[in-house]
Amino acid sequence: MKEQTEEFIASYSLIEKIKDELSKVLIGQEYMVDRLLIGLISSGHILLEGVPGLAKTLTIKSLASCFDAKFSRIQFTPDLLPSDVIGTQIYNIQSGQFSVKLGPIFGNFILADEINRAPAKVQSALLEAMQEKQVTIGEETYFLKQPFLVLATQNPLEQEGTYPLPEAQLDRFFMKVVITYPSYEEELKILKSYANTSSEHHLNPVATVDQIFSLRQIVQSVYMDEKLERYIVDLVIATRSPQQYGLAQLKPLISYGVSPRGTIALAKAARAMAFLQERTYVLPDDIKAVINDVFRHRIGLTYEAEAEELTPEFLIEKVLNQIQVP
Repeated sequence: MKEQTEEFIASYSLIEKIKDELSKVLIGQEYMVDRLLIGLISSGHILLEGVPGLAKTLTIKSLASCFDAKFSRIQFTPDLLPSDVIGTQIYNIQSGQFSVKLGPIFGNFILADEINRAPAKVQSALLEAMQEKQVTIGEETYFLKQPFLVLATQNPLEQEGTYPLPEAQLDRFFMKVVITYPSYEEELKILKSYANTSSEHHLNPVATVDQIFSLRQIVQSVYMDEKLERYIVDLVIATRSPQQYGLAQLKPLISYGVSPRGTIALAKAARAMAFLQERTYVLPDDIKAVINDVFRHRIGLTYEAEAEELTPEFLIEKVLNQIQVP
């Protein structure tokens, strides 16, 4: 037990180093940083949604800079091709043979910027990479480097030139994090910080790839009581069959509920949240803290719900209020 405690203490110290390094360029946005760290130590892809100018891209690039790992940035546009992401075969006239040029997907941290501006063919190519950790070019399959983490930004669907991501791809994202505007005080700090053009900072790597794997193993060892596991399952099933939990009024509003992948994601995210709170065990509050991020993109709304301008967060709140906390 003593060795485990020492491992946890060393891991907390590493997380603090990462946060301190990020604070050189980021003001506020603790919520976004914590969710990105949860995705990192849980081996889960993260989708960030928010209007332009909220430092989504800056935060992801800064997080990647904190690690001694390969970073790739892909700007998604309507004319993007799958080969621009995964790579392609190139014919060599001299040898008369094809050679393979690997695309930017072959990295550790992949920033998929404005992911919902690319058409379906590109999304399908990315989907294989996210789920299978491999890509297919021609007749050959190439395995991706580990760790492999897709950190994607998305513009709200109301904006021009956006495509809705397919449900299957959304489900592959561990969490969908919605970013809001900074507070008055944070906005003032941003203004003062960037008034001086010399305030730019170069971030230094403070962690290695091996330490990422170590963090993931430690987070997996965070204790979760069986009562909390049953609580998670109740929350999930309540989104599929709300009438079983006295929520019959939600049945006409939900077209599909959270998948089993969401069940696993909520448990992993709760463990990671407990770890970030420097605890070796999970509390119900850890589950509540991450449930919106894990569930919001895994609940389908019916036309009736959309007509009433309801949101997945509204339905999640109803479920949380109904299910008894152990």
